[in-house]
Amino acid sequence: MLRPADLFDLSQTEHAALFEGCEFAWEALKKIQGYLETHLRPERQHPEWGRVYLGEKVLIGEGTVIEDGVMIKGPAIIGRNCEIRHNAYIRDQVIIGNGCVIGNACEFKNAMLFNRCQVPHFSYVGDSILGFKAHLGAGAKISNVKLVPGNVEVEYQGKRYDTGLRKFGALLGDNTDIGCNSVLNPGSIIGRGSVVYSNTAWRGVLPARHVAKLRQTIETVARRND
Repeated sequence: MLRPADLFDLSQTEHAALFEGCEFAWEALKKIQGYLETHLRPERQHPEWGRVYLGEKVLIGEGTVIEDGVMIKGPAIIGRNCEIRHNAYIRDQVIIGNGCVIGNACEFKNAMLFNRCQVPHFSYVGDSILGFKAHLGAGAKISNVKLVPGNVEVEYQGKRYDTGLRKFGALLGDNTDIGCNSVLNPGSIIGRGSVVYSNTAWRGVLPARHVAKLRQTIETVARRND
């Protein structure tokens, strides 16, 4: 559950080299900046885009559509045939695969997305890795900083791992689905094919092909006459 191969199909990214030498998948987060410094060759395939801000260190693949109001600060690599929607904010150290959807009012920072990820509406993704065909529902947030001092830790099978990271959001395995308005707390790991239902505040490791449900009590009463 903690190794790169446990969570991700590395053939579904052109940047699998990020995971070389990584015992734990979160170790790749520390390597994104250096990887971009050595592999990024800025290029813009479609200069006819509208009102878009592009930093100097940005590579955008062929067939990618960028709508008005997008800010790509960079350094960033964006793959082919992506859809970057209105008012998306792509900050420092971001790698986006091919065929991804980056939605309106979404923010990304020090993150990697495998091919065909979808983050279509109002989400924050910081210090995180999203696997092949991972999906965030509208308003889902990934929290990447603890409210108390110290590194983010991961607890799995009774053992606690110090990740060495002060900022670490989540690892989403291939084909995961995070429901609308859910929050993934720092150090969350979601196994392949798993689902987190809407409005859930999740912490910890969710095994592959599991469902995390928020159970709540809803009371209905008759309206009083005004």
